[in-house]
Amino acid sequence: MSKLDELMARLCPDGVEYKTLGEIATISRGGSLQKKDYVDNGFPCIHYGQIYTYYNLFADKTTQFISEELAKKQRKAAPNDIIMAVTSENIEDVCKCIAWLGNDEVAVSGHKAIIKHSLDPKYLAYYFHSSQFYQQKIKLAHGTKVIEVSPNSLKAIKIPIPPLEIQREIVRILDNFTELTARKQQYEYYRNRLLSFEGGQIEWMPLHNVVKKHCTGATPKKGNPSYYVGGTVPWIRTQDVRFNEIASASSYITETAVKETGAKWIPPNCVIVAISGATAGRCAVNKISATTNQHCLNMEIDDTKAFYQFVFYCLCNQYEELIRKKQGARGDLNASMILNMNIPVPSREEQKKIAYTLYQFDSLCNDISVGLPAEIEARQQQYEYYRDKLLTFKHKQ
Repeated sequence: MSKLDELMARLCPDGVEYKTLGEIATISRGGSLQKKDYVDNGFPCIHYGQIYTYYNLFADKTTQFISEELAKKQRKAAPNDIIMAVTSENIEDVCKCIAWLGNDEVAVSGHKAIIKHSLDPKYLAYYFHSSQFYQQKIKLAHGTKVIEVSPNSLKAIKIPIPPLEIQREIVRILDNFTELTARKQQYEYYRNRLLSFEGGQIEWMPLHNVVKKHCTGATPKKGNPSYYVGGTVPWIRTQDVRFNEIASASSYITETAVKETGAKWIPPNCVIVAISGATAGRCAVNKISATTNQHCLNMEIDDTKAFYQFVFYCLCNQYEELIRKKQGARGDLNASMILNMNIPVPSREEQKKIAYTLYQFDSLCNDISVGLPAEIEARQQQYEYYRDKLLTFKHKQ
C-alpha cells in the first residue's frame, strides 16, 4: 500500500467532501494597467500575457514591475493565492493559472482572477489544470473570438477537499513528474546567453533591415461555405503560433477564399509573430507554404542578410520586450512595433552556428518523435493520466 493509499484509508475511509470554489475561496478581478505603467524596477507585477507563456504552474518571481506609487492603487495577490487568466482565444487556454509562491505581494493586471483560499496552493493549481476542471469550465465559458469565464461564475466550480496531509502528498507525487520541465528553463538560459553578445563587436539593426517582404493575412467570412468547405489551402491561426515550427495546418480554406479575401500565400520559412490578444508576441516558422489569419505578421527574411532561423530565435529571446510593447485592452502589437525592434546581426556563418546549436537543444526539449524527447512526451502523458487519477475522489455521502 502506498503512502497515499494509507492516508486515504485512514483519513478519508468514506470518501472526500466536495465544495464549491465560492465556499472555500474569495474571488476578485485583477487591476487595470497600461503599457506605459511598466518600469524596469519597482513593485513586482504579473501581466496577463505572462500567464500563458512565461510561467508553468507556479511562480515566485516576475519580470515586470510598476512604480511603488501606482502599486498602492492596484489589486494584489498575496503569497499562496491563485492567479488565473480568465480570457483567451481558445477554450484550452482559458482559465490557465499559477500559484503565486513569492514571499511578498504581487500586483495583478486585468483579465485575471485572484483566488484567495485555504488549500495547499500547489494542490489547487494542479486541480485547475486537470480534466475534471476542464469539463466544468467549458460549461461556464462564453464568447467566440475571445473566450471568457467570468470570475463570479468560477464560484460554482466544485473542488474535492481532502485533508491537507493528503493534498500535500498528491503535490509531492505530481511534483516528481514535472522535473523534466527544468530542461526548458535550461534551454531558455542558454538561448539568452548565446544571443546576448555581451562585450562583442556585433552590429545591431532594426528587424526591417533584414526583412524582404511582410504581410498579415485575413479571416474569410465564416458564413460563406465556399471559403471553407473542401478547403485545401493551409490556414495558420494565432493559436498555432507557439514558439514552434509549423509543418502542418490544423485549419484550411479554399482557393476561392484566397482569391476573394485578404488571405495571402506566404512561402516556407517565414518568421511569423502573433500580434493580437493573449497570444501576441509568440512566434513561429512555417515549414510549408500557407496562408494566415489577420492576427499574424508574416516576415520573409532576406537570405543575403540574415538566416531565418536565427531571426526566429532572436524574437523568441525578446518575447518579454514584445509583450511590454502591447497596447490597448486586448494587448495588441502592430507591424511597426515589431519591424523596428533591434536584433543582433553577426556574420551569416555565426548566425547559422548559433541557430543550429539552439535547434539541437530545442529539439531535445520539444521534438517528441525521437529518442529522449519521446520519453519526455510519454512522461507527460503519464503525468496527465496520474494527475487526473490522483484528483478523482469518491464523493463523501
